[in-house]
Amino acid sequence: MSNSLISLNPDLQQLVAEGYELEIVADHLVVRNVPFVNAERQVRRGSLISELNQASRIPGTHVIMFEGGIPCNKSGMPLNQIFLSTDQQKIAERLVADCSFSSKPPEGYPNYYLKVTSYVAILQNEAQAIDPSATARTWRVIPNTDADSPFEYLDTASSRAGTTYASRKLKQENVAIVGLGGTGSYVLDLIAKTPVRNIHLFDGDKFGQHNAFRSPGAPSLGHLQTIPYKVDHWASIYSNMHRGIVPHRASIDAENVHLLNEMDFVFVCADAGSAKSSLFAELERAGVPFIDTGMGLDLAGDTLHGMLTVTLSTPNKRDHVSKRVSFAGDGHENIYAKNIQVADLNMLNAALAVVRYKRFLGFYDDKRREHFMNYVISGNTLISEDRT
Repeated sequence: MSNSLISLNPDLQQLVAEGYELEIVADHLVVRNVPFVNAERQVRRGSLISELNQASRIPGTHVIMFEGGIPCNKSGMPLNQIFLSTDQQKIAERLVADCSFSSKPPEGYPNYYLKVTSYVAILQNEAQAIDPSATARTWRVIPNTDADSPFEYLDTASSRAGTTYASRKLKQENVAIVGLGGTGSYVLDLIAKTPVRNIHLFDGDKFGQHNAFRSPGAPSLGHLQTIPYKVDHWASIYSNMHRGIVPHRASIDAENVHLLNEMDFVFVCADAGSAKSSLFAELERAGVPFIDTGMGLDLAGDTLHGMLTVTLSTPNKRDHVSKRVSFAGDGHENIYAKNIQVADLNMLNAALAVVRYKRFLGFYDDKRREHFMNYVISGNTLISEDRT
């Protein structure tokens, strides 16, 4: 599938999102696995072939070709009412049309979506009279052959929702996640579904049994017993979907913080403490925007209370960070370092951080432009402060 060309045309995106199998072959749009009836009244599969005007959404002609045989009606009689020609036409080495159709509405076809679905319906309706389950919407998953895409397969969620154009705002080259504990792993889960070219994972710790209860997924007992590094564990999972997962078996400190200099954005999901001081200072020096996530939970009797924080730092506003994030010692003196973590709050903390990131990049509306959010559990309250 020529995904780079399909992604530029909203009509083709809609067809893919609705489950049709598309290819672009020799500048022609090919719709595979379209059911039709042959002369023996058997339901078979073939391909519709249309010219493709890549400079316009309006088809250059209402005519369409077909490969796979001579389509008939449910009685096995040729569909003479739409036949234009039964002469074969070679499109490419392995693509030869057996016939062509002409079925033109009075106003013509305004786009390729209506052209394709109209011809599909003509053939499919006859097939469904024999086999009601026959459909061209196969939902077959096709590997992504676009070398410029970070995904192993097409993002049909964006095309289905019509947000493909907006998603281009998220096409950054390098994003880093520092700390792959509960919150950081959920950040990865969300960022892996965006068109970021490379997602760098930084964490020097192993993935332990306790991690399984505060992060995405359900690792097997056997996998846990291998005690993998966190970055390797997560890279092995999300590389199934995203081609640019880059694991680094190292925690960020003053010695290696320079590794973040070339990042377009950084999520800091590590414990509070003195290491953050040099990390933040280097990111500010390099002009890199970042988000720090924080979770502070206390146990009072048998009830948890506390808060979540999301602190955004950008070249336009840095002065609030020192007031919002603790740099004291190794972090054990402040509420954010008690290390009580619960999966749903890790997930919420990550979601708030990623939503703020997407607002920063213009994917979501960002009227408030706050650089600090504080979610208080007891009052179910979200506070937004430090606006620009």
